[in-house]
Amino acid sequence: MKITSVDVVLCEEPARTPAFRWRDGLPGSEPATTSAWLVLTTDEGVRGFAPCRRGPILADVVERRIRPELLGANPLAREWLWHRMWELDRIEEFPIYIQGAVDDALWDIAGKVAGLPVHALIGTYRTSIPAYASTVTFDSIAEYLDVADQCLELGFSAIKLHAWGDVKRDAALAAALRAHVGDDMPLMYDGSAGFDLADAIYLGRALGDAGYAWYEEPMREFSITAYTRLRERVDIPLLVAETSDGAHMNTADFIAAGCVDAVRTGTYFRAGITGSLRTAHLADAYLMRAEVHGGGPANIHLCMALPNTTYYECLVDANPATRSPEVDAHGMVHAIDLPGMGHEADWARSGAPRELRPWLSL
Repeated sequence: MKITSVDVVLCEEPARTPAFRWRDGLPGSEPATTSAWLVLTTDEGVRGFAPCRRGPILADVVERRIRPELLGANPLAREWLWHRMWELDRIEEFPIYIQGAVDDALWDIAGKVAGLPVHALIGTYRTSIPAYASTVTFDSIAEYLDVADQCLELGFSAIKLHAWGDVKRDAALAAALRAHVGDDMPLMYDGSAGFDLADAIYLGRALGDAGYAWYEEPMREFSITAYTRLRERVDIPLLVAETSDGAHMNTADFIAAGCVDAVRTGTYFRAGITGSLRTAHLADAYLMRAEVHGGGPANIHLCMALPNTTYYECLVDANPATRSPEVDAHGMVHAIDLPGMGHEADWARSGAPRELRPWLSL
């Protein structure tokens, strides 16, 4: 089997309505933009799909670097092609989500050739998993508490905060939410790399006092030394290595330094399914969890295949709050049973890639 065409199908995405925001200092939801689908076609007529939020960037890199590499290649040689993408990255420094799109499309092909969903191709561990509500940034503590009540009504069994990026306000919010929902509900906090070491220590201690389950990416993941010092000064479990480049290779140094309690994995920042599996298995060797970042079919498959992940992340980006379509009324996400990633049926039914937009991770 050989890859005979490598196509980028551009899709015009409308602006998010209603718009939302992240913490202070970060842009929120985007204006109208151009996304894309990477489509790999083989000489046997099997096609592999992968979405990409940055259509023009994907189109440029595919045209200049990736298409010549993939044409004529065996699509089942995923390991070889994953390494080739890293080799090209040495001179190109293209965004890691580009490597992820290539790898995910190859896994899509492999699942279709085998007649198996990707999680079964990896090795299924479970067929359902609870989702947690991952908030955007709201205006006040009162609004967060209102959204939390709605999330409970929607069936979510855990909530993760994205707050303002102000340690005093965020600490007050964390305490208020804990008091509001009681001691038994799992709560998490994501700092989106908004703090320096001193502020990260202050907020980490407040979150520990409030019994939060994890403290995610409070600082930029450039300094392992800074995270080591944070680990020495707070009691709350640290969930880091989300945006650190290099997939499992960089994550290994965080673990070896003893500054993490759990790590992030997921196709967007780990260069696809292949890099996500490397990261999760590395963590498992140290009896650590590898929590999957973001939603969408590829990450659903990961959640079903990884024994050391505990939740599916579902973004709650508005008030009134809603569930993503893949989350049921009990707050559960179930395994995809279609061959490959599960894009094919929607593509065939719609006749156009834009029908798959609801799956795109934010």
